[in-house]
Amino acid sequence: MKAFSLWLKEKLWLTPAIYIVMAILLSITFFYIDLLYVERMKPFIPSILLTNVDLAKTIMGSLSGALLTMTTFTFSTILVVLTMYSSQFSPRTLKNFVHDKITWRVLGIFLSGFIYNTLSLLFMRDDLYETDILSTFVGIVIAFFCLSTFAYFIHYIATNVQVGQLVNQLIADAEEAISKLKDLQEEEEATTEETAWHPVGIKETHQADQEGYIHYISFDRLVDYAQEQELKIEILVNPGDYVYEGKEIFHIYKTSEAELSVAKFYSLGNSRTSEQDLDFAIQKMVEVALRAISPGINDPNTANDIIIRLGRLLGQLGCLKTGTILLGNKHVLYRFPSYKKALYKTFYQLSHYGKEDISVLISILESLQVTADVVPNRHHIELWEIHSYVLEGVDIQELKTLDIEKLQEKVDVLAVATGQHSYNLRLVEQ
Repeated sequence: MKAFSLWLKEKLWLTPAIYIVMAILLSITFFYIDLLYVERMKPFIPSILLTNVDLAKTIMGSLSGALLTMTTFTFSTILVVLTMYSSQFSPRTLKNFVHDKITWRVLGIFLSGFIYNTLSLLFMRDDLYETDILSTFVGIVIAFFCLSTFAYFIHYIATNVQVGQLVNQLIADAEEAISKLKDLQEEEEATTEETAWHPVGIKETHQADQEGYIHYISFDRLVDYAQEQELKIEILVNPGDYVYEGKEIFHIYKTSEAELSVAKFYSLGNSRTSEQDLDFAIQKMVEVALRAISPGINDPNTANDIIIRLGRLLGQLGCLKTGTILLGNKHVLYRFPSYKKALYKTFYQLSHYGKEDISVLISILESLQVTADVVPNRHHIELWEIHSYVLEGVDIQELKTLDIEKLQEKVDVLAVATGQHSYNLRLVEQ
């Protein structure tokens, strides 16, 4: 079911197609209403809502042209926004706009309005109708609704293209992925005692039958299946990993020769998603920050805001159990990436491209401080090591006096937050 929902999410044409089908059915419905019922119900229908066939042709012809123009403008706007997302933010953030339901609903509404009026215009024949018709009024109502939708769409696009709104969406995606993993670890009573893993029985290896990225692993269903079949399953990949045909996905230990079907517990795709891939969710935010500090855009304040907000996400990530995790009463083994690895992947590019911008360096230290306030004490030493890694590439002697003082202040604060001993930046450099 999850694989099917991911497949539906990738089919962008589905939403406009549903609106078009609804418009076709509505047009046919009112064609038969005009043909069979309007004459009998005419005493009960206000005359202002009815029009003759000639007037209906004129109105619907005008509405069809207007709605087609609005549809063209909407489509052009979508292409412009896609170009801006790719050039100014990151190619990886395109999906955040492309998969936005509102965008495709608006396009579907315009297309359905055009389809309704065009089909109704096709049905307008003098030899079919002996009385006035109601379809024109419905077409006008749809046109007014499309006009209201168009005004809302302009407002929505103007709001949605702001980098702050994009960052909020990226943070929400990452928080959702973290929340799901946290719920999984709590529900399945996860333990990090790898010494308790003693699989017995016949070892069977499940391999990928095609290439792609791991989109989703259904941990809960896999645990239920392992308990039901009395299996021990070792998961060899993580969401977001690229696998090729023949790549090992699971090691399965069974006590019988029964045929097993475990391919349904994960899904593959041509690109990475943020569903369970925390690295990818954070990577998109890092890429937006990198674009902001690039010479072409030169917007370090945006980068600094993102870096500081990354600290809270890393703090939430640090509250999860990492390393080898046993799920479902020790039936499933999964190796969650280490916290130090997550910190390195977050900051290794930022530290390289931002080492000459003092504001970026200060923001990284502030981000680590925010993380230290959230994570358990066991991760404090890793935060201190990452701070050392970031400052290794900085030429302290090239910094101005006040910059060194500000950087020293942030190092001192981080040392207190992590329970480490601070040091003098000038002396270390010498």
